[in-house]
Amino acid sequence: MAKIINVIKGTKDILPQEIGQWHNLEQKALEIFTKYGYQEIRTPIFEATELFARGVGDTTDIVNKEMYTFEKSDRSLTLRPENTAGVVRSFIENGMSRLSAPVKLWYKGPMFRYERPQAGRQRQFHQVGVELFGIKQPAADAEVILLAVNYLKSLGLNDLEVEINSLGCPECREEYKRKIKEVLKPEFDNLCEDCQNRYEKNPLRLLDCKVESCKTIFAKPEIQKVIQSDFICEECAEHFSQLKKYLDKMDVKYVVNKLLVRGLDYYNRTVFEIKSNNLGSQNAVCGGGRYDSLVRNLGGEDTPAVGWAMGMERLNALLPQIPPQKSDAYIVSNYSIEAMQLAEELRKDGFNVEFDLSNKKFTKQLEKASKVAKYALILGEDEISKGQVSVKNLDTSVQETIDRKDLRSKLKNDKNS
Repeated sequence: MAKIINVIKGTKDILPQEIGQWHNLEQKALEIFTKYGYQEIRTPIFEATELFARGVGDTTDIVNKEMYTFEKSDRSLTLRPENTAGVVRSFIENGMSRLSAPVKLWYKGPMFRYERPQAGRQRQFHQVGVELFGIKQPAADAEVILLAVNYLKSLGLNDLEVEINSLGCPECREEYKRKIKEVLKPEFDNLCEDCQNRYEKNPLRLLDCKVESCKTIFAKPEIQKVIQSDFICEECAEHFSQLKKYLDKMDVKYVVNKLLVRGLDYYNRTVFEIKSNNLGSQNAVCGGGRYDSLVRNLGGEDTPAVGWAMGMERLNALLPQIPPQKSDAYIVSNYSIEAMQLAEELRKDGFNVEFDLSNKKFTKQLEKASKVAKYALILGEDEISKGQVSVKNLDTSVQETIDRKDLRSKLKNDKNS
């Protein structure tokens, strides 16, 4: 017997009994995002490695540690670890800047990061996200946050907490970085290795550290004083103030979290996370923010932009399981040709119909029908000769024999009732 080849660690099959959950996430995304004027975009799964190095940032863990990169024809290619950079590349390449602002796009699909697999986090994982281009005003920030909240509520996640922060613009942020480095300098040797590397390259990322010893350092009063200071310039402060007014008017509950910096280098001004308490413990389900310099950094014209992404595996873990959808009918018959003919007639009328391809015993077919369908359509010798069908409701066990010409209207009436 040949050796069994198993799924690669960090990847997972999405099985038929689970696919209803995924369809629900995707259909709700299409429904809600369309209401807000967002159009779906699908970008390639792999891109030039340089796109992510320049877009995501060469100081991030994603670029330094987690990307799946390979060489082909002397060119470095990378499976996408996130999709904002790819959407921005497409925005530039396809001349979308010439369209009337705002340009509103959404996407769904697999991403790839080499990290330790854990609950809700795989090496191949899926995201749904939105990107809005062309609007610098805080109304755009407010809309994408409101869109995320309403999408999550449409899925049944109502106990949500929005955390927001402002990273300021590049100019006012430099002074903040300098102060953080200054106050943390005496603690440098006590920081974790990653934070020691970030100290020079990207001091703001220090605040994103999840190592407990670093969290303890950041909690010291003299360090908290710097972290909690209002470092942003007047223009950035006004932008943040207006965002909060929009959220207040829209009844979006939020808290300001000065430690929130997000893990990607391209963010400026607004950053946010949305957390759900759906299963009793808090889980981050959405993260995003404003990235006004990314289009320019990737070769396009200066274009303000804001967006977010959600992990679909994480969403599925928080939602109640959707039972597999049953077929409308299962044809029980030992006359395979006639059964196939009836199945095709009903399928053309829009019904989901199955029948037994292997011509098992009648009782076995009826047993299968009870598991996968709402009705058993019994097609025996008497029914065929009289142009009839025996219809058994598999929920109530009520059975009646009707003329075949009346079958479609009965199934349709029952389906709509």
